[in-house]
Amino acid sequence: MSEQSKEMARIAVNCLEDKKAVNIQVIDISGVSVIGDYFIIANGSNRNQIQAMADHVEEELGRAGFEPKNIEGYNKANWVLLDYRDVIIHIFDPESRSYYDLERIWRDGVSIEPDSL
Repeated sequence: MSEQSKEMARIAVNCLEDKKAVNIQVIDISGVSVIGDYFIIANGSNRNQIQAMADHVEEELGRAGFEPKNIEGYNKANWVLLDYRDVIIHIFDPESRSYYDLERIWRDGVSIEPDSL
């Protein structure tokens, strides 16, 4: 795991907190997968908030010199995925988060307190 991915995760979490994201979870997946170092999972209460969170993350990571590999789900905004290679950010509406339950699927990863990044 690199300092760069930790910095990306820190910026993303701060952006989500700025936009009042609910239940932010950070999972260190570096020991269980080659797809990345961190999953960040959060949810918002409505489409506009979810899109605002995604916009803020993308803007601030861009300012820090990080460009996304891919962004999916923005228009529907029930699950927005921002793929920054080593850091993958998932922003859900409450129903989709409960349905997909990524925390359960990635339970072999190490849960990290967002404030400790």
